[in-house]
Amino acid sequence: MATFLYRLGRFAFRRRHFIALFWVALLALAGVGAAGAPAAGNSSFSIPGTEAQKAFDLLEERFPGSSADGATARVVFKAPAGEKMTDADHEKTVRSTVDALGDGTEVARVTDPYQTGGVSEDGTVAYASVSYKVSGMELEDSSRDALEGAAEDARDAGLTVEIGGDALQAVPHTGSAEIIGIGVAAVVLVITFGSLLAAGLPLITAIVGVGIGVASITALASTLDLGSTTSILASMIGLAVGIDYALFVVSRYRTELAEGREREEAAGRAVGTAGSAVVFAGLTVVIALVGLAVVNIPMLTKMGVAAAGTVAIAVLIALTLIPALLGYAGRRVRPAGEKSKLLGGGRAAKKPQRPNMGTRWASFVVRRPLAVLLLGVVGLGAAAVPAASLELGLPDDGSQPTSTTQRRAYDLLSEGFGPGFNGPLVVVVDARNSDDPQAVFRQTGEDIKGLDNVVNVAPAQPNKAGDTATITVIPDSKPSSVTTEDLVHDIRDAGADIKAGTEADVLVTGATAMNIDVSQKLNDALVPYLVLVVGLAFLLLIVVFRSILVPLKAALGFLLSVMAALGAVVAVYQWGWLSGLMGVEETGPIMSMMPIFMVGVVFGLAMDYEVFLVTRIREAYVHGEKPGQAVVTGFRYSARVVTAAAVIMMAVFSGFIGSSDSMVRMIGFGLAIAVFFDAFVVRMAIVPAVLALLGKKAWWLPKWLDRALPNVDVEGEALRTPGDTKDEDRELVKA
Repeated sequence: MATFLYRLGRFAFRRRHFIALFWVALLALAGVGAAGAPAAGNSSFSIPGTEAQKAFDLLEERFPGSSADGATARVVFKAPAGEKMTDADHEKTVRSTVDALGDGTEVARVTDPYQTGGVSEDGTVAYASVSYKVSGMELEDSSRDALEGAAEDARDAGLTVEIGGDALQAVPHTGSAEIIGIGVAAVVLVITFGSLLAAGLPLITAIVGVGIGVASITALASTLDLGSTTSILASMIGLAVGIDYALFVVSRYRTELAEGREREEAAGRAVGTAGSAVVFAGLTVVIALVGLAVVNIPMLTKMGVAAAGTVAIAVLIALTLIPALLGYAGRRVRPAGEKSKLLGGGRAAKKPQRPNMGTRWASFVVRRPLAVLLLGVVGLGAAAVPAASLELGLPDDGSQPTSTTQRRAYDLLSEGFGPGFNGPLVVVVDARNSDDPQAVFRQTGEDIKGLDNVVNVAPAQPNKAGDTATITVIPDSKPSSVTTEDLVHDIRDAGADIKAGTEADVLVTGATAMNIDVSQKLNDALVPYLVLVVGLAFLLLIVVFRSILVPLKAALGFLLSVMAALGAVVAVYQWGWLSGLMGVEETGPIMSMMPIFMVGVVFGLAMDYEVFLVTRIREAYVHGEKPGQAVVTGFRYSARVVTAAAVIMMAVFSGFIGSSDSMVRMIGFGLAIAVFFDAFVVRMAIVPAVLALLGKKAWWLPKWLDRALPNVDVEGEALRTPGDTKDEDRELVKA
């Protein structure tokens, strides 16, 4: 591995014109494809294997043309204080609004509240439902404008009017905070390298990689049915790892220059050593992201594969474009220890060699490993405590900020019709195999009325063939409550009894039931996903480190950091701690996909730091240093760069907290805090403490397994020459 990458690095350095032209051409090609592609919409949200999805598919088959997957809007009206919606003037205004709502070419149907029972018992609130032929993300701007215009006309007539539903859903944006994150990354790189040029290389290459990845996703969005959040999450992860991977290669290049090597040789060795770590770190991230397919939720699978593709591009760029740009930079990228003057000219001054912060910290940990280990484990354990009260759910209009019209419409409907009105359950009765379908429909409705927590059961609405019907059930609790979840299970239990006596299938669907099924599916998939991803990465790390205990320690450290990160997410987004600082206007359940998504992404990123840090320690150990010396040497050369990489990644992820999409906001915060815990507590404190306590045992590997494993030479032993021994490093600490 190291020899191949060494040759690749030298080739890219020599043939830099060809390499640069290749990546520029690829970026241009992806850009042209993106420019001519249709805009990304919402990915079709199907959940194979769930009852809610089965019922939805049955509706599509038995009720053709019903636009079951089309956008919906609820226009909610409230009369002024002391008046009612049944007053003649207000009724006239509402009917006029309904007529205006039905004029659009994309409108499938509009309900009149005075004909469908859409007026509350006290007469103060009414609503009209609008169904569209296309999904919310596919609606033309003219349809949204017409919807908002009709509502504004009713407001001018003196009514309070709000709009709920997904018809006003827009493509999420990340805001200016993402740019701030990149700015922070630039500052950290300048401080790390002491050179504007050296700092600019990782930023340039990361932006190129993300540009290619996001443009490719945009170009294929319509063909592959990629959701609007796919490109945002791919850019979030791709930008973070792209900067990190380039940072490690450039840092190693400057170290090789400081040891007196020629620039082409230094580029080759940087790619052969740090590049090997980049390859395996990238592989762990790709495994974790592609492994999301085990959940069998198409939207999540596509998000993972798209992000994995962007990570793969970041790895290839670090191995080829970075050495090519280093060739263009020439002597303007200086050896480690030299810092060019950022303002003005002048000769570079080389600082005298002295123990850096990484050396001093590692020496401290090696002297007091048990105390550092206990402090780190207890601290992360305390941060993980809130995770014990984790509540999962999917966001609805009730989780929107109170400043939005969707949230205000949600509250008005709750006020006028009860909290369960915002999450109606749709019961689909398939009586095709029954002798008397109409009797089955009536029996089903009566059985559901007899259940607890039911406010209203609408009459069955059969299809044209008369063999299938839908029954709308209104719970007495809000959609995200445990009570509503229990009602869904009660209806399904009752449906099993009906099937036993009539051969009719009774299925529960609707947005609320779908959310419940998604949460259950994600919970069921978490353990298999952990086994698959952690197992594959464990095997990969055994090959990299040629050790059993080091990969085991890496996996346990990851579990600590991800549990602490989930605890922080619960504290902020569910409990409301620091909600003002984080911009959380409404607390509530944590999104169902958050735990499994965080497990996948955080595991990949955690292994990044593990590979970068421990390969440097193993390199020193393989080259003859004692275990304690190897820890200090590894930190001497990598602690500063790992710290910079972690700060950069935190800055990039934190930038997405300003997104307009609640899922992206939560994921941005969760990943940022997870990187903090993993990099600064697990990798910088717990890892050296454990290695110091284990000593030579850390690198134990059964002889039979040592013979069976391929030698990937991630530490670059094949590139070693007799003059490479660093005797001065061995005096830094006594093992």
